[in-house]
This record gives sequence, C-alpha cells and structure tokens, in this order.
Amino acid sequence: MSVFESELLPKLPLDSLLAEVQSRLQAVVAARDGVHALLEAVVSIGRELDLETALRRIVEAAIDLVDCRYGALGVIGPDGQLAQFVPIGVTVEEIARVAQWPHGRGLLGLLIKEPETLRLAEIGDHPESYGFPEGHPPMRGFLGVPIRIRDDVFGNLYLTEKNGGREFDEQDETIVTALATAAGIAIENARLFEASRRRETWLDASAEVTQALLSGSSVDEALTLIATHARTMSSAASAVVVAPEADGSGLMRVLAAAGDGAPPLRGLRFSGTGTLTQTVLESGEPRSVAEIRRGVEPSPLLDRLPTGPAMLVPLGTRPRVRGVLVLVKGIGDPPFAGAVMRMLHAFASQAAVGLELADARKEAERHGLVDDRERIARDLHDVVVQRLFASAMSLTAAARLIDRPDVAARVERTVDDLDATIRQIRSTIFALQSAKEDVTGTLRGRLVTTVQSASEQLGFAPGLQLVGELDTSVPAELGDQLVPVLQESLSNVVKHAHASQVTAVVELTGGWLRVTVADDGVGLPAERRNSGLANLAERAELLGGRFAAGRGATGGTVVRWEIPATPRAGREPRP
Repeated sequence: MSVFESELLPKLPLDSLLAEVQSRLQAVVAARDGVHALLEAVVSIGRELDLETALRRIVEAAIDLVDCRYGALGVIGPDGQLAQFVPIGVTVEEIARVAQWPHGRGLLGLLIKEPETLRLAEIGDHPESYGFPEGHPPMRGFLGVPIRIRDDVFGNLYLTEKNGGREFDEQDETIVTALATAAGIAIENARLFEASRRRETWLDASAEVTQALLSGSSVDEALTLIATHARTMSSAASAVVVAPEADGSGLMRVLAAAGDGAPPLRGLRFSGTGTLTQTVLESGEPRSVAEIRRGVEPSPLLDRLPTGPAMLVPLGTRPRVRGVLVLVKGIGDPPFAGAVMRMLHAFASQAAVGLELADARKEAERHGLVDDRERIARDLHDVVVQRLFASAMSLTAAARLIDRPDVAARVERTVDDLDATIRQIRSTIFALQSAKEDVTGTLRGRLVTTVQSASEQLGFAPGLQLVGELDTSVPAELGDQLVPVLQESLSNVVKHAHASQVTAVVELTGGWLRVTVADDGVGLPAERRNSGLANLAERAELLGGRFAAGRGATGGTVVRWEIPATPRAGREPRP
C-alpha cells in the first residue's frame, strides 16, 4: 500500500469502505460460482460421446453460463461455409418461419474468415452485419467465440440476447472462451467415437447385405435391406432406392423404400429428366443439398417425403451405376455431414458389388440349368426317341406277319401310341431347348407359353405337340390367330371340363393349320352357353376354315379348329 493510500483510507467514510469490501467479496463469490459452473459444464460436455448430442450440450452450457436467450454452434465445412448449424432457444415453428438457413455470411462469415472472439453491444452497428432473413427473431447483443481442435477451427459458438437487456461483458467472454477450449476436446473425443461406431455399423451392414445377396435372397429384399441400413446409418427420416427402367423409356422406378412415408412409394414411376437423381446416376458422384425443393426432384417423390436436407448416393461407379440411394431428413434437421456422405458412398459402392456378384451367381445358375436342360433334351432325342422309333418299326414289321386280324389291329394301335408318344417327347424336347434361346417371340415359343400359363390354372401340365414348320411356313397374320384359339380352348377346359388330362396338338399338314384340344373331363353339357365356342367357330369361318366340338372316343371333349395355311382376303377376325 502506498503512502498516498495510507493517508487516504482513514479519511474514507466507514460505510463506503464496507460497501467496497462487500462489492469485492461479491465479485469473488460470483467468480467462484462462475468457475464452479464452468467446471460442471466442462464435465457435462466431456461425458457426451454422441457428436450431435455433444454439440447441443455445448450450446446449452454456454447459454446457461452467460445467462442469454439464444445460442448456436456453426460447424465449418471444407468449402469454408457452414456445413452444420445447431440452434438452441429457437422453436421448430420459428425455424420453419425463417426464410433462409444460415450459410456463413455477415458476422458469421467474419468469424469464419477471422477466427477471433467478437463481442458486440449491437449487431446492426457492425459494418459486416448482413442483417436477418425474413422470419428471424430480433437480436441485439452478440458474443462469438471460435472452437478449435488442435490447430484447426472446427466451428464457432454464437450467443445473443443476454437476459435482462444486459450486454455481454469481459467475464462472459472469458468463461465462453474457456468453455470453447474444453468443447474442442469433447468434440474431438465424440468425433473419434462416432468414427469408430460408424465404421462398425458400416461393416455390419455391408456384411449383412452381402450375405443376403449371396445366400439367394431376392434383389428386392436386398435393396430394401440397403435402404433400411442406409437410413439408420445416416439418421435420415426416409430412404428410397431409385433405378432407371430397363425398357429404355427414360423413366425411373422406386425399387425399395424405408422410413417415414416411404413404403407407399415402392413401384412408383416418374420421369428423371432434369432431376438431381438423373445427375447422380449419370455422374456417379454423390450429392448433398441443404433441403429438397419442389422442381428439383420429381413431385411424386416430394409429395410423400420430408423436404429437409437430402443426400443422393450412386449405387456403383461409372459406367455401371445401378441406381441412386436417396436419403432425406426432416425439416429443421442439420444437413448430412461429409463423413456420413463418405461412409454412405462406400457402403453403396460395396452393396453394388454385392448386387453384381449376386447377378453373376444367378447367371451361372441359369447357365447350369440351361446346360442340364440341353443334356436332358439331347438324351431324350438321341436315346429315348430313337429306341421308341426302333420299337415302332419292329412292331410294324411284326404286324405284317400276324395272321389274326384282332391281334394285328392291337399291334397297330400300339404303334400309333408310340408315334404319339414320340411327338409328345419331341414337344418336350422343344420346351427344354427353348430355355437356351430367346424364343418367346416365335410362334412355337408363344404357343408353349400359352400352355404353360394354363398349367397354373389346371393344376397340371397339359400335353403339347407341335407338328410342322410352324415358325418358318406359317404367315404372321395366321400365327396371330393360333395363339388366342389355343388360349380360348384351354380356358374352356379350365372353366368347364374338370379334367385330369389335356392334350393340345398344333400342326401344319397338307396345307392346313389345325388346333386340336382333347380332355378327359365331363364332356359337353346338353344345355350350354356357346359364347366361347361361338367365338372359335366365327374365327374359323372368317378365315375359310372349320370348327367342331364334340365327345371324344373315350369320353371328355375334343375341340378341332382348322384353317387354310394361306391367308384369305376378307373380314379381319377379332383379336
């Protein structure tokens, strides 16, 4: 104490001296309480390992320490803009009314460019003030402090509107700066924990998707699994998988969906022209947007999905991009972080590899099945048919040596049965070989498909014999008539015959095309509706042919429809 002070103290009134002592004691107590509160806040945020929770807890602790109304934490992205903004003190309704999400301009941008503590009594008086967007709550006082992780600036802590109309003071600045230092350590720990957890989740999800694909699960199930895991990994509200149609129409289809409002989208078709989905599909690069806006994505997708932050990730790499994984958050949610985008891109790429492996496995199985069918067809032709043919020839020769007419007739009937069996086996050989080539566009292929479709309704496989050069010698306009005739005939059997055996013969012989369908059912009723049979009769008449339906030799019904193999000018039959 100086001589001047020692001379002055005795002259001070006692009340003033006591007030000064009390004021200094209150300041010491306030400082002590502030330190305790700061220590509690540091311990509190240090316990958080979830990054999103840690960021919110940091802002809440800062608001409590300096007793203000609003606070936010802005995370700086690689491009120098705000990649994430965590506001506290503003309701969801108030956020929805704000016309534009902060991007890092004005004072926020100044702190990004010059990461130093900034304290203002009036925001609007600063020359860098950018103003507030429409719908933003009014704010006056401001305190901004950078958050550093080692030598890198992670983001900035923003505080406004100190309660009671007071201004932020030097002590507030000191406390928040200390909190920001501890926050940097807490954020780094949370980031390391999140990276470890993300890696574990990614490995588990990739393993499950790959196992499902390689164990024989359908592609639809695998895509749904991909959408479900991607939604969980990214904390998205909805996830859909979109792919272009294979018919080259330029349309896209939603193949799988998971999350809020997503399941009804499955199977939805829309035009991808001018959309982000089409851009990602063509470029093979992921895209992230702060929010989906109408006019950017097709409206059928927007009508059922949240319109918050979105991320679009390609399934595969160029030039083999199989589809696009679209992930959307809710309104007011923070955008997808860069680490999440990289993780989802790696996950989608690995899932695409699994899809390719599954396709290769199925193709190998298909080739194996085709080889087996071809081998069976070859064995039937080279062994069974030849032996039956030889047996028929032997019986024919033996029939000439038989004196008794009844025995000879029986042998001839056996030879006829063998011929019918050979024709049936040859039809089976054709059906087996049809899997090797794409014959669905040929007349034989269409007839086989018609019979196979009837098998599901009958409960058994009808016999089919195809005789003659149907694919090469039958004009297209007549071939187009055979398919509906066979379909109508088999349909009548399904509806009315109650048969256990059906045989269909389509043949080109002697300049005539014939369709014969025989069954062992209940036969034609005495009184019947002739609409189906009348259509067949009319179709034959218009083409210069004949139609008959009656009882078979051993019961059941036989339908015979035949027309000349040369087209006839006249009225066009109904399709």
